[in-house]
Amino acid sequence: MRIIAVEDEKTELVALVKAIRNISPSSEVDAFDDPLKAIEFVSKKKADIAFLDINMPNADGIKLAEVLKQGNRNVNIIFITAHKEYMEDAFNLHASGYLIKPISDDKVKKELDDLRHPVENGKRKPILRANCFGNFDLQTMDGKSVYFERQKSKELFAYLVFRRGAACTIKEIAAVLFEDDPYDNRVQSYLQKIISAMMKNLKAIGAEDVIDKGYNSLGVIIDLIECDYIEVLNNTSKAASLYKGEFMCQYEWAEAFNAFFM
Repeated sequence: MRIIAVEDEKTELVALVKAIRNISPSSEVDAFDDPLKAIEFVSKKKADIAFLDINMPNADGIKLAEVLKQGNRNVNIIFITAHKEYMEDAFNLHASGYLIKPISDDKVKKELDDLRHPVENGKRKPILRANCFGNFDLQTMDGKSVYFERQKSKELFAYLVFRRGAACTIKEIAAVLFEDDPYDNRVQSYLQKIISAMMKNLKAIGAEDVIDKGYNSLGVIIDLIECDYIEVLNNTSKAASLYKGEFMCQYEWAEAFNAFFM
């Protein structure tokens, strides 16, 4: 579970981070005294929970919350302030909580115990199922195949699953999807259309959060995907029995990986 803490007063920030770590020692905690640096950080890595001071220079907590929710609508926003007059704005943003200073372990615990979007066992629940043995197929958790209007969009998603959450640069993706073509303006433009189509199709089923978009890179949030291939890598015997000699067999770049399972 990743938690960010944003507070421009450094002594307050230290107290907040200390309280968070006391209550949730297994969580990854990233602290910022500059909201603009927090925005840069979440453009590359998604947070499950954000403690945000409301009164800050450069970008106040309300504006910062709006930016965070654009990138991850299920992020738990917990506002921090010495005043109560901002509570209406917090509620309008569907914030998870509202913490009144001074900060204490008990107050932080209360908010972490009552999140608007629960993060169970440090991980979010899977929302998609990827089947990689045989032909690659992507399904919702109720067994419905995910529709991709472009086959290259589906191949792109398959490659991101293959990389198991690693960030892939746009140039790397282009080299995989268009290995015989130079990385020129035509390919770059086409690839952006493929990415946009993929995001559109994922958004249509409420699964756009599975994509981790960074600066000039893409990845998948692997906790949000159940996958037979990843289960095999994790030594899940049941998944290993599903392998029948083919791995993402519709994609040439996946052929070499078959030897791994033999």
